[in-house]
Amino acid sequence: MSGALPASLILVGAGKMGGSMLEGWLADGLPGARVTVVDPNPAPAMAALCAAHGIALNPDKPAEPEALVLAIKPQGLEAAAATVAPLAGPDTVVVSVLAGKTIANLKDRLPRARAVVRAMPNLPASIRRGATGAAASPETTEDQRRTAHALLSGIGLVEWLDSEDLIDAVTAVSGSGPAYVFLLAEALASAGVAAGLPAEVAARLARQTVAGAGELLGQSPEEPATLRRNVTSPGGTTAAALGVLMAEDGLSPLMRAAVAAAKNRAGELAG
Repeated sequence: MSGALPASLILVGAGKMGGSMLEGWLADGLPGARVTVVDPNPAPAMAALCAAHGIALNPDKPAEPEALVLAIKPQGLEAAAATVAPLAGPDTVVVSVLAGKTIANLKDRLPRARAVVRAMPNLPASIRRGATGAAASPETTEDQRRTAHALLSGIGLVEWLDSEDLIDAVTAVSGSGPAYVFLLAEALASAGVAAGLPAEVAARLARQTVAGAGELLGQSPEEPATLRRNVTSPGGTTAAALGVLMAEDGLSPLMRAAVAAAKNRAGELAG
């Protein structure tokens, strides 16, 4: 799916995630004159970015936009609802990246909104390498979905879900997933120390190995399993290690259990 950036856009919340999205839109060619930022306490860098691109920052009475992106902290939705609700008209597509806030919850707070897209990005969105799962309310038109896609693709990959119910699984896989990868780097460094390497050397080697393998995975058209087989010589050192990691009690069942725990917790926190 591809789409066009909106003719008018209000970004509510210009912190790390909102700021990353804004930078992505500007890089994709969205004129600053189309954008309004609403944030009661913008960082100096954000205020400077707005000034440099002619972006309206906290105007008194912004008009209803074609698209409204909610990037505030989830716990701030209740307090912000009174300010945001008048901005979300029946023809506005609302794109929310608020973790745990369902479409029904958002519609309760924004009663005039019809088209609502709930999205779950992850931390690498801050460097435009994110992975986002998105689900739309039934009232969302195809044109509005394309607009939402254009906005979300500014921070990386976008996968559309047939049902909002799958958002919890997205949270467990890609939303929380960067932490799993960081833990892998920690564990690999610790294993290197146990094998006799100095801690600083093990940490640098583990960090670059995880980063380099991730970059190779991102650039290669090959499936992960193919890449794994390509670096595994029969009877070699990698095969010996994979014999442990791929055992019945190895990495796969452990990862399934971890993702299931994250998914269950996401369901408990949703509202």
